[in-house]
Amino acid sequence: QVQLVESGGGLVQAGGSLRLSCAASGRTFSNYCMGWFRQAPGKEREFVAAISWRGGSTGYADSVKGRFTISRDNAKSTVSLQMNSLKPEDTAVYYCAAGYSMGRRYRDYNYWGQGTQVTVSS
Repeated sequence: QVQLVESGGGLVQAGGSLRLSCAASGRTFSNYCMGWFRQAPGKEREFVAAISWRGGSTGYADSVKGRFTISRDNAKSTVSLQMNSLKPEDTAVYYCAAGYSMGRRYRDYNYWGQGTQVTVSS
């Protein structure tokens, strides 16, 4: 089992920045690819970003490419999502997830955190 706890969400004005963090415990963190997903009210959970086991490869949804950056620190068992130039449409609950492949689908990930709310005001 892997336990994931997100932090760093909050309320920010459009154009601002937030940094989300996800702390992992349980099994060896470096064995897992990590992803960030988000879910807005009334919408399905959607892929945001993913990073490979050692951090050498990353992937982003087109909607966040160039604005968001995913990174990980295997020594600290954490993964982060730096979000810049935030837009109201980025408002959602953000979830971190751990899996065995760097996928973009919900089912590619085995473990999920409880989520952290990000609200971007216009």
